[in-house]
Amino acid sequence: MEYLVAGARGVLGLVFLVSVVGKVAGRPAFTAFVMSVRSLGVVPSVLVRPVARTVIAGEATVCVLMTVPARGAATTGFLVASALLAAFTAGIAVAVHRGTTAPCRCFGPSTTPLGTPHIVRNVVLCAVGVSGALAVPVDAGARPGGVVVAGVAGLFAGAVVTQLDHLLSLFRPQPASGRADVTDAHHRSA
Repeated sequence: MEYLVAGARGVLGLVFLVSVVGKVAGRPAFTAFVMSVRSLGVVPSVLVRPVARTVIAGEATVCVLMTVPARGAATTGFLVASALLAAFTAGIAVAVHRGTTAPCRCFGPSTTPLGTPHIVRNVVLCAVGVSGALAVPVDAGARPGGVVVAGVAGLFAGAVVTQLDHLLSLFRPQPASGRADVTDAHHRSA
C-alpha cells in the first residue's frame, strides 16, 4: 500500500503544484483565472474572487500536505484533494451542461474549452485521492527503493495529466480551412 500512497502523492502533488503556479505566476495569470471562474457561471459574481482565492489556497494546502511525511498529513492531503476535485468536477459538469465554452485555466493559460475530458480527468484524479486516503499505511514496511520508484512514476503521471490538453490536441483533426490555406500557399509558391 505504501507504493500506492507514494505514487498518489506524486501525481496529486505535482498536479496541484502546477495548478497553483499557473494561477499565481503574476497578476495577469491570477486575473485570467478569476475571469475563467466568472465565465463558468456557477459562482455568484460577488463570490468569484473569494472562490478563486480559496481554490488557490486549497490547492497550495494539498501541495504542502503531500510533502509532509506524517500519516495524518497524507490522509488530510488526499481528502482535501478529493474534495477540491469533486467540486471542480461538479462545476465543470454544470458549465459544460449549460454549453459554456470557457477555456480550461486549470494549469495556467489555455484556449482549450472545458469539456468531457476535463470531467473524466478530475474523476480519475479524485479516485486517486480517495484511494490514497484509504491506503495510507499504518506501519512502514516498504522498501525505500520501491517507494522512490512509485513516487517518480506518480510524478511522471502528474506531468502527463498537466499536459493532457496539449497531448489530446495532437490527435484532434485540424480545421479544414487551416489545411486549405497551407495547400493554397504551397500551390502558389510552386
